[in-house]
Amino acid sequence: MALRILVTGSSRGIGKSIVGALAAHDVIGHSSSNGDAGRIACDLSQPGAAERLWSEAIARFGRIDVLVNNAGIFEAAPIDQDHSGWVAAWERTMRINLTASAELCRLALLHFRQHDGGRIVNVASRAAYRGDSPLHWHYAASKAGMIGMTKTIARGYAGEGILAFAVCPGFTMTGMAEDYVASRGGDKLLADIPLGRVATSDEVAETVRWLAVDAPPSATGAVIDVNGASYVR
Repeated sequence: MALRILVTGSSRGIGKSIVGALAAHDVIGHSSSNGDAGRIACDLSQPGAAERLWSEAIARFGRIDVLVNNAGIFEAAPIDQDHSGWVAAWERTMRINLTASAELCRLALLHFRQHDGGRIVNVASRAAYRGDSPLHWHYAASKAGMIGMTKTIARGYAGEGILAFAVCPGFTMTGMAEDYVASRGGDKLLADIPLGRVATSDEVAETVRWLAVDAPPSATGAVIDVNGASYVR
């Protein structure tokens, strides 16, 4: 039976691959600006946007079985910029990466309670455990918060048939391979990945698909790394 799935951040990169991996199901995507029959336009940096997105998805589908929180930003915030600018960058990243995801998780939980359960898959990052560059404190913190939230949901609501999982990609190929690797340190980047290459968006998407559709209930709370062993726990 086809599941009804909401995927945030679905217009490109990992999100677009996730939609493709879930093609056997009924998927409604999300974009920050461009909406159409298969995607809802909603700017998650704005207060109240997550609730509007959820309401529109319910209006279109009547019911949601799986929520995939993939939307996120990765914007630099140098510590030597002016203080108000640094705080604004922190708050924008937290709003999109963590707060909007938390709002959607809460709305999904309340909905799932009325429909015999459901699943949440949160796309976090290797940075949640390993940290990130000095320009991206806020990004690492937002993804660590997502992991803590996922585990809390899994522990708190498994008895109600509500399952929660997370995926932690490292560097992920979303465009031309040579340009991507060069922009992130070239051979130095690859030397830090025992597999010898960065992950593909399709690899991350397949992991999300498995958690959203096939993972056994006893796996709830699991966090799966997709980083070529560049960070192991």
